[in-house]
Amino acid sequence: MAIDRSSGLESERVADALRDDIVSGRRPPGSRLVERDIADELRVSRLPVREAIKALVADGIVVARPRSWATVREFSPHDLQGFAEVREALETLSFVLAAQRIDDVGLALLDSLVNQEATAAALGDIDAARQASTAFHMAVVRLSGNAMLIELAGSLVTRLRWLFGQHDDLAHMAATHREILDAIRARDVDALRRMIPEHLAEGRVAAHEKMFGTSAERE
Repeated sequence: MAIDRSSGLESERVADALRDDIVSGRRPPGSRLVERDIADELRVSRLPVREAIKALVADGIVVARPRSWATVREFSPHDLQGFAEVREALETLSFVLAAQRIDDVGLALLDSLVNQEATAAALGDIDAARQASTAFHMAVVRLSGNAMLIELAGSLVTRLRWLFGQHDDLAHMAATHREILDAIRARDVDALRRMIPEHLAEGRVAAHEKMFGTSAERE
């Protein structure tokens, strides 16, 4: 994995590479982030690696340990439950507000993202399908038009992508997003208040099974 030196800050490019490795599972929870090894792997100096690790600590997906290696964060079932509860409140409100405020440009954007997700799912492109899924949710947050929601979601997006992007039934997820988009287009906020918690519960169950090897009870 090589880093493109042509644009942007080197530390940001390193952070992006490490973030993608963590979200995709190439660097699993509990694994050590050794500055020297990462610098050699990405062909950079150790300073941008150190700065990148600080950024990932701020993202909430890396833990810094004094006088030891930083490690990829390990979440407990309790952590997952708490984060899922916050996500449900935040995203349900975002989808309701988006449905009330969306215009034709916003609808076209969401339609494009769902099409991208469905195409990637049909091709078996797991990474692309999951990225489109995350982009769909984040686009809805932006379309809510609520600056506070947008700020909160921005601070949580990496953990959202990591913790709740674990689903394997990509076609089902794309189809569900299509149904949610239909409800947004119809401005059916009552349906969205029912659909979004059910949809997010599926992601929580998938994440729990992937991370802990057991089923989580749907609440």
